[in-house]
Amino acid sequence: MTGPATTYRVQARIDDGRARIDSVLANRVPELSRSRIKALIAAGQVTADGATITEPAYRVKPGQSFTVTVPPAAPAVPQGQAMALEIVHEDADIIVIDKPTGLVVHPAPGNPDRTLVNALIAHCGETLQGIGGVRRPGIVHRLDKDTSGLMVAAKTDAAHAALVAQFAARTVARAYHAVVAGVPVPATGELTGNIGRSPRNRKKMAVLGRGGRPAVTRYRVLRPLGSAASLVECRLMTGRTHQIRVHLAHIGHGVIGDRLYGRARRGALLRLGSALGAAVEGLHGHALHAVLLGFRHPESAEEMRFESEIPSDIKRLTRELEAV
Repeated sequence: MTGPATTYRVQARIDDGRARIDSVLANRVPELSRSRIKALIAAGQVTADGATITEPAYRVKPGQSFTVTVPPAAPAVPQGQAMALEIVHEDADIIVIDKPTGLVVHPAPGNPDRTLVNALIAHCGETLQGIGGVRRPGIVHRLDKDTSGLMVAAKTDAAHAALVAQFAARTVARAYHAVVAGVPVPATGELTGNIGRSPRNRKKMAVLGRGGRPAVTRYRVLRPLGSAASLVECRLMTGRTHQIRVHLAHIGHGVIGDRLYGRARRGALLRLGSALGAAVEGLHGHALHAVLLGFRHPESAEEMRFESEIPSDIKRLTRELEAV
């Protein structure tokens, strides 16, 4: 059920004179992002002294009275589907979840439903105030289907805009633990190289000599795991598709269990013993887990930090590798 429209009234101040209307309203109505205000202006939902404003670049005059009408959020598309979620934190603005392996974040061809977005719509219900006028969660970053760990989603338009800004400014702390083939040398380093669609396999991403988008991954070896592998911590400076998996595979240390980028070492690991082979085959996805997520709360500006324990299937893999 949709609720009533929300109305905001803003009186222009002297220092607002000649400023753009979208900028003034974004500063005076923090609940709405500037992009949302632009959309409301385009939809005829903003008036100045009773006259409808249609241009975001309209210049404000001191003393003018503006009314912003926000229609109730439209029903979510896709629809909500009740699913079990491991919720680490939730309040009126955000929700932090520990995503399991195998869960797709957003509906897409081949995965039209039973995604994290479907689950969040069902779980959050009326507490979703709407992103861009639609009652849906604001996804600001993603984890691959077979990557587990921490994710944050916004429940309001303002929270979504604030989190997007933090990701763009690279102030969000993100750490991942990966079990990789071999031991990278040096033990700490920075992996760079533009990432884009592979020219040889359109289902894969690759480090490209030309084109693509800049990508930076910082890594450090936490410890060797026997003679065949190591536990590595990766921190993202950028957020490209499959970034950690592509960068590690590019230097010859692919994530174990990665069937897209790590196939070359899979057979060698399976030949090291039946127990290790069972642990490799028993992985629910690949051995990559988002262990740390830190950011400023979009409303209170409080520094928030969340940590997640390595899943049991990856723990089993590390034990068997150390025994080789």
